[in-house]
Amino acid sequence: MKQESLWKRMKEKLKVIGPGAIIAASFIGPGTVSTATEAGATFGYALIWAIVFAIITTIFLQEMAARLGIITGNGLGEAVRSQFERPVLKYGAVILIGLSIGIGCAAYMAGDLTGGALGISLLTGIPQNYIAPIIGTVILILGLTGTYKMFEKILIGLVIVMSITFLTTMIVIRPNVLAVMEGAFVPTIPSGSIVIIVALIGTTVVPYNLFMHASGATERWKDPADLKKARWDTILTIAVGGLITIAVIVTAGAVIRGTEAAGVEALATALEPTLGGWSVAFISIGMLAAGLSSAMAAPLGAAYTIGGLTGWGSGFSSWKFKAIFSTVIGIGIITSAIGFEPMQLILTAQALNGLILPIIAVFLLIVLNNKNAMGEYVNSLKLNIIGGVIVLIVSGLGIYSLVDAVTTFMAG
Repeated sequence: MKQESLWKRMKEKLKVIGPGAIIAASFIGPGTVSTATEAGATFGYALIWAIVFAIITTIFLQEMAARLGIITGNGLGEAVRSQFERPVLKYGAVILIGLSIGIGCAAYMAGDLTGGALGISLLTGIPQNYIAPIIGTVILILGLTGTYKMFEKILIGLVIVMSITFLTTMIVIRPNVLAVMEGAFVPTIPSGSIVIIVALIGTTVVPYNLFMHASGATERWKDPADLKKARWDTILTIAVGGLITIAVIVTAGAVIRGTEAAGVEALATALEPTLGGWSVAFISIGMLAAGLSSAMAAPLGAAYTIGGLTGWGSGFSSWKFKAIFSTVIGIGIITSAIGFEPMQLILTAQALNGLILPIIAVFLLIVLNNKNAMGEYVNSLKLNIIGGVIVLIVSGLGIYSLVDAVTTFMAG
């Protein structure tokens, strides 16, 4: 009887999974997998703490965004618009945030589609620039004909697939558990690692995910009594997303550390002694799922952000929402087909998103302390202190990201 009761409670807990899984699916893209692979290959387990920090930060920020959506019934974009009465401030915020996130999502699309295509290419040998546009076209059709619930179910499925492939891979290589724990909870900054640390955090704490989560929470929940469900969904799914990234670092650190070839293909080859013929299949499926999840989430995030900021509508019932979605994915289809690698645009987008994150986090904190909007569900003093520390840290990372982008641009 106790086992049945426990299983029933677990099933009830799993039923609430939804908007949080979309966020996890969003930040585990090909860029995250590639960065985590490089982190493990170059520094072993030493940078796992950066993901632990990023996940804790993401959970706090995303919980606030979900709470905002449930209590106000609006997304973060609508909240930013209503926060300012002066037109200069209102439209300045709309343009700054909208352009930064719109450019960022469009710039990353080619990489997301090409990264997903790599999964099929490793198995079939078909060039990535043939496969990527097909993947993009499928996502475009889903965006034009689908619903929020359909996207939610697909992205939950992709998170499950990534969990099975990457976590299983980590388990079968039998890493040194004590070394992994040390890397997770004893922060170190090895020489030459700062760029990868910033990249690991930057690919996890994503600005448009705050807009997407607030809007997604309004789609799923309408009552303050659902806040516990939303909080559980956020903590569980984002923690799983972090575990997936950690699994990639650990696997790379165990099998290809110190090798010259530190890419995903090298990881698949190095796993052959352990997984045999399954090694390429596991990595390929994981990369395909990562590419699909990120390629679906990026145009969705852009549509929720811009639709909310402009008042055009932030849901699949709005044709303007679908137009934004289609534009972003369309850019990805074209650029991935011609093999265009917009590196300068990506560097600019990374710098803009790095700078825009603390601004959005400040907006989020302001709204979460607005008693007229949030009532009794305003932030506690503890959450405000934590939020303030997060803003300071991401501001520092944003400034570093800008300096790094400018330096790279000048050098190139």
